[in-house]
Amino acid sequence: MEKRPTSHDVAHLAGVSQSTVSFVFTGRAGISEATRERVLRAASELNYRPNLAARSMRTQRTGRLAVVVPITTMNPLTLLSGAIAAARDEGYVVEVVSLPDDAAERVERLGEVVDSGQYEGVLGFTPLPFTDTTGGGPIVLSVGEFDDAMHMTGEFTDSRPIAEMIERLAAQGHRRFLHLAGAEDFPSARARRDAYLATIDRLGLESLGVTDGDWSGKAGEDAIDALPDDTPPLAVIAANDVIATGAIRAATRRGWRLPQEVAVTGWDDHHQSAFLVPSLTSVVQDRERLGAYSMQRLIAAVRGSEPPQKPDGLLTIVWRESTESPQPPM
Repeated sequence: MEKRPTSHDVAHLAGVSQSTVSFVFTGRAGISEATRERVLRAASELNYRPNLAARSMRTQRTGRLAVVVPITTMNPLTLLSGAIAAARDEGYVVEVVSLPDDAAERVERLGEVVDSGQYEGVLGFTPLPFTDTTGGGPIVLSVGEFDDAMHMTGEFTDSRPIAEMIERLAAQGHRRFLHLAGAEDFPSARARRDAYLATIDRLGLESLGVTDGDWSGKAGEDAIDALPDDTPPLAVIAANDVIATGAIRAATRRGWRLPQEVAVTGWDDHHQSAFLVPSLTSVVQDRERLGAYSMQRLIAAVRGSEPPQKPDGLLTIVWRESTESPQPPM
């Protein structure tokens, strides 16, 4: 049977003392970043994992963190994968705890998690009923990327890519635009609507309006079907890829050439969007990196160290065939 690697093995490979290895995995202050990275790299090479039970008895640290989230949608999954990977890189074990939808039950469940003594920190992507970290309990951090209904409210309500897409389309010669908005009760939909209207006004472009609806492909179809026959050339700014897909289908059915007469943009960059005809220009949201950043904030709070620098480039436009330069009308 292969011998399980020990902290002594990690220390030998990293060229540090065994106590330094212990300090790295317990989050002790005063360890340089270069030394910490050397120890973590050696631990990774050896597939070393600290003995959490022994650590807890020696230091009153459990080596465990919790992520609490109401699992009512698929949205948190990439955030969770990024958060879990970031915690593992720092030597922590992460458990995902589902919170009930009922507000009173949620308070009770979160209280059980906080009072259990199992976790050094608790991370929530939604508003948490309390974040009381007094009395020696775990650090509780709510990063607020979603509201209670699991609608995005944090970093991904940044709507600057809308302005960038309109600016580029205008530079290509587009003067007439239409915005296919998502559901009004989503903060992200309202932010994209506001960005669309502000950019159209700033650039002196013509808007055919903002259509209200939901996030479905039918909403995109219905909006394009309602346009007059002489509408093109036109640039359609859709609030997500599903709406954009419906718009592409309806425009094709009407005989409008894409992208020569009708340009279309989406948001979310779904897996199939690169394979549409034409392939869809869309916005990539790096949820995994945001999840990692959120977890790094929690770990910094647990260790009493400096918080990480906020990452940039979480939203990136992928330009594809659906936004080529328009041709003048015949």
